[in-house]
Amino acid sequence: MASASDTAPAAPDRLPREHLTVVALLIVSAFVVILNETTMGVALAPIMEDLGIGPSRGQWLTTAFMLTMAIVIPMSGFLLQRLGTRRTFTMAMTLFTVGTLSAALAPTFGLLLAGRVVQASGTAVMMPLLMTTVMSLVPPGRRGQFMGTVSLVISAAPAMGPAVSGALTSAFGWRGVFWTVLPIAAIALSVGVWKIRDVTVRKPVRLDPLSPPLAALGFGGLVYGLASLGEAAELDGAEPPLPPGVAVAVGVVFIALFVWRQLRLAGTPRVLMDVRVFGTGQFTVALSVMAVGMIALFGVIVLLPLVLQNSMGMTPVASGAVLAPGGLAMGLLGPLVGRIYDRVGPRPLVLPGVVLAIAAFLALSTLGPGSHWAAALGGHLLLSLALALLFTPLMTTALGSLPPALYSHGSATVSTMQQLVGAAGVAGFVAVLTLRETTLLDGGASAAEALAGGAGLAFMVGAGVLLICGLLALRLRKPAPLGEEVPAPVGENTSAPAGR
Repeated sequence: MASASDTAPAAPDRLPREHLTVVALLIVSAFVVILNETTMGVALAPIMEDLGIGPSRGQWLTTAFMLTMAIVIPMSGFLLQRLGTRRTFTMAMTLFTVGTLSAALAPTFGLLLAGRVVQASGTAVMMPLLMTTVMSLVPPGRRGQFMGTVSLVISAAPAMGPAVSGALTSAFGWRGVFWTVLPIAAIALSVGVWKIRDVTVRKPVRLDPLSPPLAALGFGGLVYGLASLGEAAELDGAEPPLPPGVAVAVGVVFIALFVWRQLRLAGTPRVLMDVRVFGTGQFTVALSVMAVGMIALFGVIVLLPLVLQNSMGMTPVASGAVLAPGGLAMGLLGPLVGRIYDRVGPRPLVLPGVVLAIAAFLALSTLGPGSHWAAALGGHLLLSLALALLFTPLMTTALGSLPPALYSHGSATVSTMQQLVGAAGVAGFVAVLTLRETTLLDGGASAAEALAGGAGLAFMVGAGVLLICGLLALRLRKPAPLGEEVPAPVGENTSAPAGR
């Protein structure tokens, strides 16, 4: 049983002002750093032209960011427990701010890439920090409302990244993306250092020497392999340094070893990512549904701009304008969906969300050279509404089903899942698009028609995958408030000594 000191005292129905301040600062900071994650896609072309590099090197600005996130996120639960709220925030935002400044000033590709890696190191910690803090401070009856605001970060920020990047790049060049983010990050860091205090008691956890390298090789290898599959397809078959299939296989093997090691360490101060979170059925079900939804989100983030620009003939700025309302709507609907969740639970929201998402994918599959921009706008808005109905209830159900002692590990698990399925979604959607596009080109179709046909098939496959969400969602239940009891680890005796 966890100690009562593991969490802050129970919050009243109305949060104290200082708690609201902490949550608000974390939301703003997390939005800025997560928005930055998806800005490179639009800015990549001018970066390649300015620095004189090819697509195969340029794609590393995205791949290295994803790799760093995949390696650092599994360690965020340990960092939160070891450092506490204030020190973790200060470390994360300092890294992000320094990385942003380095990228803005970078005269060469190598220094720009290094800046992106430093950025990602800070970004990786912010979402677990935000989710853990909300779960620690907000009483169960209001968690849906607050987690709805968190969904502005987890879903709307990645969706809005390309649109924001397109506008800034067109106005100020690619460095404008970093120079615009830099003062916001610096202000958030300064105010956070002043205002944020620890909301949980730090624990004397110890770092297991085997867990970090296993996590790095496992999650990093899998994300690299999946990202390379998508990039190789986008780059007309360009070979990455390590074959994607080999990287995926290495990742799977080391993830299995990582999970085995965490099971051995479960319940001890040395566990890096406590896999006992999967001993809670509702956490596993909600996380599974969210994973499929994330595949849909990241697939659309990549595919829809390609269709708008290369098939429908729109400029990057115009395509960004088509995508921006959906991302904004997704974020604005989050708190409303959260309040409804607090009253009715997850299923009345998630099941209609799945139906709307399938309808949106089918609508997007019809886009092509002769389509009007309003059709793309309508399909994307419908999908944004659907995802708003999905993410807030699923995230609240997943973390709300855990005991407080596992909040930080649950948050780290959710964020790690986002990186893995994001890479998988991009790789899968791009692979389907490329295969179909090649077939249509061989049959005599124009480039615009072939791209639209490939994307259409990918969207239809996505609609089929979303059916899995509906089947899994039938098992969702609103979690009852839990005490401090931690579920027993799978196949493991919690009475074992900490030195294993």
